[in-house]
Amino acid sequence: MKCNFFLLLLFLSVFGFSQKSKIDLKEIEKSLKNPDSPYNYEKLIFKYKGYPKSLDSIEAQYLYYGRNFRNDKVSAVDESFKSLTDAFKQSNFEECVRLGKVLYGKDPTNLDILLVLLRAYDSRKDGNNFMHHLNQFRLLTEGIKSSGNGNSEKTAYWVNSVGDEYILLNILNIGKDYVRGSRPAKDGMFDIWEKDGRKLYIKILIQTYK
Repeated sequence: MKCNFFLLLLFLSVFGFSQKSKIDLKEIEKSLKNPDSPYNYEKLIFKYKGYPKSLDSIEAQYLYYGRNFRNDKVSAVDESFKSLTDAFKQSNFEECVRLGKVLYGKDPTNLDILLVLLRAYDSRKDGNNFMHHLNQFRLLTEGIKSSGNGNSEKTAYWVNSVGDEYILLNILNIGKDYVRGSRPAKDGMFDIWEKDGRKLYIKILIQTYK
């Protein structure tokens, strides 16, 4: 199953949504908090936790980018998250599952937490939980991919953090042989990855949206 885990992650780059849609963060924030909106957070997270395949690309974007407006998300500097990463580095996958399930309950759209749980369930050969979280991971990353095509600043992929940027780069098979340049944007930062004249634009939303 370990080989299948990495193959499935590589295949994520093939199964992206064809639709590219402009991200409106203010509209996302408003809709997520509106109980009458079809994009209300509680409605979306219920579907996401129960049957992630039932969400479409727009709903995926509302969940992924809406994480910026949550006060209960887990930060990389939290002691609980550091404990999870320490367990992962030690290949203590039983502890990864125990800690990861708690953090997932607090922050279910956190890509780093999902990746740790995927690796832990893969190690335990727990196919049901592995596939469930893989579908969630795939949904969120395809939401990122449907934010643009990366060909210009206007059509850049949008990510919530540098960590998510590197997850996207791995999915797109952008390796260490690319050179990165950066420049500030109005509400974040542009990273431009270049190789042999090809440029890939990624907008990181970390400066304005915490």
